[in-house]
Amino acid sequence: MALTSRDYNKDNKDKKKKKKKGASSFIASSKHNVRKIKVFFANEKVHQITGLFLVFGSVFMLIAFTSFFFTWKLDQDKVTGSWWAFFKDTSIEPDNWLGGIGTIISHQFIHHWFGISSFLFILIIFLVGFKILVNISLIPIKKTIAYSLFALIWFSAVFGFMFEGDLLFMGGRIGFQINLWLSNILGTAGTGLTLLLSLLVFSVISFNMSKVLQYFIISSENEDAVTTEATGSATSEDADDSWTVPSEGIPHIKKTASPDDEPKQEPESEQELELETELPLTPTPESASTPTPAPAEEKKSELEMEVEVPIEEETPTETEVKADSESELSMEVETPTADDAGAVELDASDVPVDENIAIEGEDVAMAVEKAKDNTVELSESEINKKKEEFGSYDPTLDLGSYELPPVDLLKEYPVNEDRVKQQELDDNKNRIVNTLRNYNIEIAKIKATIGPTVTLYEIVPAAGVRISKIKNLEDDIAMTLSAIGIRIIAPIPGKGTIGIEVPNLKPDMVSMYSIIASEKFQNCDMELPIGLGKTISNETFVTDLTTMPHLLMAGATGQGKSVGLNAILVSLLYKKHPSQLKFVLVDPKKVELTLFNKIERHFLAKLPDSGEAIITDTTKVVHTLNSLCIEMDQRYELLKNASCRNIKEYNNKFVDRKLNPNDGHRYLPYIVLVVDEFADLIMTAGKEVETPIARLAQLARAIGIHLIIATQRPSVNIITGTIKANFPARIAFRVTSKIDSRTILDEGGADQLIGRGDMLLATGNSMTRLQCAFVDTPEVERITDFIGEQRGYPDAFLLPEYSDESSSQDGSKGNKDDRDAIFEDAAHVVVMNQQGSTSLLQRKLKLGYNRAGRIMDQLEEAGIVGPFEGSKARQVLYPDEASLERFLRNEDETPTEEQI
Repeated sequence: MALTSRDYNKDNKDKKKKKKKGASSFIASSKHNVRKIKVFFANEKVHQITGLFLVFGSVFMLIAFTSFFFTWKLDQDKVTGSWWAFFKDTSIEPDNWLGGIGTIISHQFIHHWFGISSFLFILIIFLVGFKILVNISLIPIKKTIAYSLFALIWFSAVFGFMFEGDLLFMGGRIGFQINLWLSNILGTAGTGLTLLLSLLVFSVISFNMSKVLQYFIISSENEDAVTTEATGSATSEDADDSWTVPSEGIPHIKKTASPDDEPKQEPESEQELELETELPLTPTPESASTPTPAPAEEKKSELEMEVEVPIEEETPTETEVKADSESELSMEVETPTADDAGAVELDASDVPVDENIAIEGEDVAMAVEKAKDNTVELSESEINKKKEEFGSYDPTLDLGSYELPPVDLLKEYPVNEDRVKQQELDDNKNRIVNTLRNYNIEIAKIKATIGPTVTLYEIVPAAGVRISKIKNLEDDIAMTLSAIGIRIIAPIPGKGTIGIEVPNLKPDMVSMYSIIASEKFQNCDMELPIGLGKTISNETFVTDLTTMPHLLMAGATGQGKSVGLNAILVSLLYKKHPSQLKFVLVDPKKVELTLFNKIERHFLAKLPDSGEAIITDTTKVVHTLNSLCIEMDQRYELLKNASCRNIKEYNNKFVDRKLNPNDGHRYLPYIVLVVDEFADLIMTAGKEVETPIARLAQLARAIGIHLIIATQRPSVNIITGTIKANFPARIAFRVTSKIDSRTILDEGGADQLIGRGDMLLATGNSMTRLQCAFVDTPEVERITDFIGEQRGYPDAFLLPEYSDESSSQDGSKGNKDDRDAIFEDAAHVVVMNQQGSTSLLQRKLKLGYNRAGRIMDQLEEAGIVGPFEGSKARQVLYPDEASLERFLRNEDETPTEEQI
């Protein structure tokens, strides 16, 4: 059967699709393999194994080379043939100390290559292996390798020039060939001069020879001067016996230039796609599809509606669509473009020495010591000199090999371009217009903005229509549209329109990949950037945590709080180095933040005596919060001494080497405290948690400590007024009632969200509706694995040690001076009745409940009664009054000096 042109074109298209698909799959697999290789070589264990191989290999070569000088004559005839003779013929017995391998390696390096200068290979391999193994450079590796390569060739040529006959191996075959070539061209004398000239040229290039000569000249002059002075002073009784030599050395200036920031790309302007279409007032099955302009006399539109539809194309297109059927309502479609996915230590300066001035009077000599200010202030010239010598301080050099996680660790979900169809927009528009017209409310214009999960219909009412009338129709519009989560914004701040938010029938998922890969996130220069998700206009929303400066998150169970916390943490991990950021993670549920245990030695902070970095015990939470308060006070003291107002100014000064580390100054990383299930902590610890949280919220912003607190139950007794006043930035996921919404946001709206990451962000006076980015547990696990496999610090970042005053006191005896006046009477009553209850003391001693309760606590501290056991009476620890009397008498006796 003959193929038609249509069949032929179809076959060609299928072949092109298969070829394109195969090429794309090959590129994807190549990227995956490259990432695997990077992850493999970033592993700390791989570094250690490689370093061990290199170090032991250098020792192996040292033994083989040394043995060569004693056994080369005996082994020379055994390696003249094939190298594999040692492996094939076991009858050949090498005399090298390391057997056949040692014979082959030493013969190749010394005899065939560079002679005895091959020992420099051992130095290079050892230094590189030691650097990889322990990350410590004994000497500068780059300079050592460069100098060694020159010395390798130069010494080989020199030894080839000096030795002949049996000692020809001293220069190796390469040295022999170099001398043979030079001798044929320049002769023997010319070869010697050429070798000397090459050494001088290399010395001039590598060293400052004028300074070296100046140093030797000054040294010789000083020696002559000292000799003369010593000769002349031999005849003088008051001659000074000491002499000094100027401490002028060879200056070595190393200038480290910081790389310039890459030029930022200007964000592309929003592109709009306008579609004009005639639509009837009532929904019709026919939709406009013909992009041909209609004559002006056929237009009968009375109401226009603009719809913003996000598209992925970079260039806008403009088409006009006209329906064949007559209608009264036309709609403009505006399409905004979506975001493209897209130590050196500072040497301490000399501290000024105190001046001692001796004042002699008539009879008594008085020594006056004039104390100077101990504050070390470097002049501008000294600062510039330090910067030229060492360069700016770089905190990331502690982990210089650290790599930020690649974007492909996150899962890329397919984009649903047809999530909102034209028919759905038309139906919602017609229902809104008909509902409002039923109540005699006319509309001048409608504009629809399509977001990931909701579509915002902005309406402009006709003149004379009161906004409150539309606001009161919220339930009627929801019933007409048969949708949940209808939210009316009347009016929209800064626009002069009324917004009606309607959920989409098929909501689109906002992946964390689309946020991290976006140009807005990658090119942002914020201190602590967090990508929360996308706005209602499908724009990537990135904000700075330092400007918030603290964040309060609340919402009902299963509405996306934990995913939101993970999105914030992942955003920070993708932008910050471990030396610039530390996390303090509090997880009372013990399961939400456990994945971040793997990055303990990179990003987490903990107490010195704490075993795990993620805090789950309430007591440790209280200690950690108080330790953060101590860290806050210490940082404020550093800022005061450095005359800085915030952490950014302080770190800039430290990087520019204007602060001396010997005065206690250090680079300060940002600390982010993340508390999940804050309600549980308040219920178990109460004021012990609330007080340090309030202190940190009030004061910790300037010194780089920021709080992120999440809770399920946003009631007033959990989120108190003190906490709310210091948390201007709040995120509300879906809650169950308007009261909960007002508790979080001070206004309603959170009860009308649709859940699954739909949230409201309140920052000051503005309110933004966002769809939170989704990051799944396997994605977080891949990121933490990638970071955890890299080389980290020896331990987590240690917070200041906190000692609990209540736990440090001796709880068995208590303080006798603070006891109640009738303490002993109460003790006798309890022991006599063998019942430790507060009600017993109330009845027997006629006390109030509060005083009886305090006495019972004192009895417990003294060890007379046991601890509280709920509704049961406390256990009495003394069986009779006689034993109680002995205890009280021994407690009152004070030991004498002889007894002590």
